[in-house]
Amino acid sequence: MSNQQRVGARVLRRKPIDQLTHPGSELKRSLGVGHLTMISIGATLGTGIFVVLGQAVPLAGPAIVVSFVLAGITALFSALSYAELAGLIPASGSSYSYTYATLGEIVAWVCGWCLVLEYGVSVAAVAVGWGQYVNELLHLVTGLRIPDVLSQPPGAGGIVNIPAVLVVVISMLVLLGGAKGSARTNTILVWVKVGALLMFCAVAFTAFRAGNLEPLFPLGLAGMSAGAATLFFSYIGFDAASTAGEEAKNPQRDLPRAIILSLVVITALYCAVALAAVGAMPWQSFEGTEAALSRVLTDNVSGSIWPILLSIGAVVATTSVVLTVLYGQTRILYAMSRDGLVPSIFAKLSPRTGVPFTNTVLVGLFIAVLAALVPLGSLADATSIGTLFAFGLVNIAVIILRRTEPDRRRSFRVPFSPVTPLLGLAFCIYMMFSLGLDTWIAFIGWMVLGFVIYFGYSVRKARLAVPSDQ
Repeated sequence: MSNQQRVGARVLRRKPIDQLTHPGSELKRSLGVGHLTMISIGATLGTGIFVVLGQAVPLAGPAIVVSFVLAGITALFSALSYAELAGLIPASGSSYSYTYATLGEIVAWVCGWCLVLEYGVSVAAVAVGWGQYVNELLHLVTGLRIPDVLSQPPGAGGIVNIPAVLVVVISMLVLLGGAKGSARTNTILVWVKVGALLMFCAVAFTAFRAGNLEPLFPLGLAGMSAGAATLFFSYIGFDAASTAGEEAKNPQRDLPRAIILSLVVITALYCAVALAAVGAMPWQSFEGTEAALSRVLTDNVSGSIWPILLSIGAVVATTSVVLTVLYGQTRILYAMSRDGLVPSIFAKLSPRTGVPFTNTVLVGLFIAVLAALVPLGSLADATSIGTLFAFGLVNIAVIILRRTEPDRRRSFRVPFSPVTPLLGLAFCIYMMFSLGLDTWIAFIGWMVLGFVIYFGYSVRKARLAVPSDQ
């Protein structure tokens, strides 16, 4: 076999499903359907609605409610595909593992590399949003603010974002205590932030003015689509439950339930909050607003207690997202490391807690630096494009596995396949092309770096053998 043929065989090799779910994993199975649902909600419900809403409303106007629906439908098609594959392949690697079994190693690497972008950058983005709400809460309670030099990144009037660093480090320390303890902490945080958003809706609807919704599409369908592409950042967390495949007690039954249930709850809550927000405050007033929901209550509702309670809920909400998405990031790298595609240090587990200790520390510290130095807007859009690409691959994987593994037991089946997965793929492509040119340039640069690493390291170190290797 020639060198070209050998390289081709390596990059296209697929990992059998039975090897992806090998019982030799040392991760502890301690999470039930409630924990998994809360991980999914916890990773999804946060900065997207509390902070990114303020960036998306100026793009879409009152049609932001429709933008949330469009983003939710896009997420739903992909969530159905995730649900089928999570029950079929309950592995820690999420869509990385699914594509390894269907599309080959090089596509799995691309998917995993996108997930590194999705999870790692989104944690940094959420941490930046956390710092903004901490500052807002401090101002509401004391009248003071953390100086920009210590609460904003370079390019946004500051030197370093200290609050963003703080929440990443705190979450890292919680994760080091073990998966079950982290899940319990997250469940408490999720209930607090759901309560905060319901409180916001109840209060904001008292200031609702129907005239604020006219015209519904002031910036046209293109504006609505641009808003949906930006808001897709709000939906990226539902796949976090699938990264817990090897820590779930009954993954075939519970993972599909958790993914679908969490997305339904989140979409309904997002639409209610968006409608209440644009109904209470003219959409033009959202321009330049970082703590958007707090601004709605401060400027349009009597009583100073409501913005304070909302800001407390936002701080709790974004803490939960940082915790759960950081968890997902470490499990993706754990799966890739176990396959040899990234250094083995990321798969080394703590004998006491059963968590990837060094992995968690390295990822936590790297993301803390990223959160300290990069503005929110750049992080959010970069996260969205990486997520959409990975979701598209998951939809393709469902179609392929239906053909290559038709008799394998599935605890959940995507209805009307292959039409539904193809629609999911089409929506992902449409949303990707709604993002700006600078986001595409950054994404292409990230992909080029990924291929350099793959061909320089991963393709030679991968543990999956091909016939010519044996």
